[in-house]
Order: sequence, then C-alpha cells, then structure tokens
Amino acid sequence: MDFRSDTVTQPTHAMREAMANAAVGDDVYGDDPTVNDLEMWAAERHGFEAALFTTSGTQANLLALMSHCERGDEYLCGQQAHNYMFEAGGAAVLGSIQPQPVENNPDGTLDFNKLKAAIKPDDFHFARTRLLSLENTINGKVLPLDYMQQAREFVNQYNLKLHLDGARVYNAAVALETDIKNIAQYFDSMTVCLSKGLSAPVGSLLLGSQSYINKARRIRKMLGGGMRQAGILAAAGKIALTEQVNQLKTDHENAKHLAYGLTKIPGFSLKPELVQTNIVFAKLDDTIDIHSIAVALEREGIIFTPGNPIRFVTHKDISRQNIDLLLERLSSLVTNA
Repeated sequence: MDFRSDTVTQPTHAMREAMANAAVGDDVYGDDPTVNDLEMWAAERHGFEAALFTTSGTQANLLALMSHCERGDEYLCGQQAHNYMFEAGGAAVLGSIQPQPVENNPDGTLDFNKLKAAIKPDDFHFARTRLLSLENTINGKVLPLDYMQQAREFVNQYNLKLHLDGARVYNAAVALETDIKNIAQYFDSMTVCLSKGLSAPVGSLLLGSQSYINKARRIRKMLGGGMRQAGILAAAGKIALTEQVNQLKTDHENAKHLAYGLTKIPGFSLKPELVQTNIVFAKLDDTIDIHSIAVALEREGIIFTPGNPIRFVTHKDISRQNIDLLLERLSSLVTNA
C-alpha cells in the first residue's frame, strides 16, 4: 500500500496488452503510428492544433517554457509551482529563463494585482515578462473555471501567453464535473501527465498550436528526448486517457474517506471539507513521532513519506480497505506510543 504519490500506479492489464502489441516505427523520423495516433487524438480531444509525446511532466513543462520564452525572458508562476520548486531549476539552467514566483493564495490561485506588479517594464534593465504559468490541480486544490477565465483576460490585457501545468488536470476536470476542453480552452499550451492517477507507466503530453509544437519538438530533440519505437509507451498513454479517467472519481471519494478518518486520530489536524481531489494533507502535533511510525508501517507494507504536514495520495492501487487498514494502524501506533 503506497500512499506516497499517484506516480506509483501500476499499468493496467489492458495497458500491458496494448504495449505488447503496439505497432511501432521510429518516432524521430515521425513514422511511429501509435505515437502519431496518440498525438493527433490528444490534440483533437483537448481542443488544440497539435500535441507532443514526451518522457515526463518535467520535460513537457521545460519544453513548454522554452518554446514560449527566449534567453533572458521571464515567466510568472506560483511560489508553490512544480515547474519552479521541483524541476531542478531547468528553465533557468537549460533555458536561461528567469522565474518570477508570486505567493499562492490558500486556495492555490494567484492574486492578479500581485501578478500585475511583478510584470517588468519595457526597459533593457529587466528580463522580458512573456508568460504566466498556472497549475491545476495544485497541492490537490482545484482552480475554478471562472478563475481560469480571469487569467485568460489578464494575459490578454498584458500581452502574455498562458501555460497550464496540467499534471493532474483530469483530477480537476472530474472534481469540477466538466469536460477537459472547458479547462483547456483558456490556455495557449497545456501539459497532461499520463503516469499519475491515469496510470500509464511513462509519459506526458504537451499541447499547443502547430507552430508551437514544431518548436517544442526541435527542443525535445536537443534535450535528448527524441524516442525511437515509442509507440510501446504511447499505447498505454492512449488507454490512460480513454479508460482511466472515471477511476479518478473513486480516488477522490477515497481521499475524502481518508481525511475524515484522520480527524479521529489524536494529534492529526485537518479539514476534510477542503479535500477536493486525491491529495490529503494533515498537520501533526509535536507529540507524534511520524518518522518512527513510518518505519514501523513500512515493515507491514504500508508506505508514506513522513513529514509535517504529512501528505497521503490516493490512486487506483489504493482501495477503501487499504485506507481503513492505514487508519487502524496509525491510530494504534499513535495511541500506544
């Protein structure tokens, strides 16, 4: 039972069969039929002209930023943004693109007045502000549709582009009970991770205009991301988008169940009503030795990352029974400590 992340999901039986039987070619030459099918289908499904299959969400985000921005340019993002905090500084190191983070509001949004103040004047002393990058979901929180519409209006007003790190964008769509196109419509580019809750073993998509994806494809090659018989991976990615989306609703229900269960354990503090998707955070009293508890539970095959706040992530390989067992063992270890 692995609660560390939804990145640990195992591919489904249907994915394994599709991978074993995938028609393949050489994707660098552009003749892998399964990759081409995924890219064309995904572009249409999300309302974009073109798509690019990449090895990871980190690579997809880096391609997105480097395709929007040139050396010496700047992008705006949240202080908690994954492409700012958790992607090894790739935009700055490899793209010479300066991040300008702005503090996230408690609900994950960014204040437009703060964003406006962060835009640099047209002056050679400053980096050129080119892009606003949002993330949905962010720490499990869902950006509302009206907020994304406001973001579109904001970037139009200041002549910026708008990118969405959509690592868990399908979780957002399921939580909002809306079609994915209703989110995608506001963005110039968007990434979709296939290997989190959607359960594909490898891969993310970058979506945008045809000229934008052409540029990203060139940069992908430069970064060593050109894959050959990648249809073996793309076959699983197509199934992720066509067969696994409905699972996310169950993951969300399980996360809510976990959150309410944690409130009954002494020393765990959280508000279950604020859990919107598949990620649960809880604050711990200083009396709880969560590191020792994590070691003890790992011996029983229950894995999570200790910390304060502590994070648990639900996914297709975590059942309601698994959650009840986690809650039972946590309660026992805390009570008997």
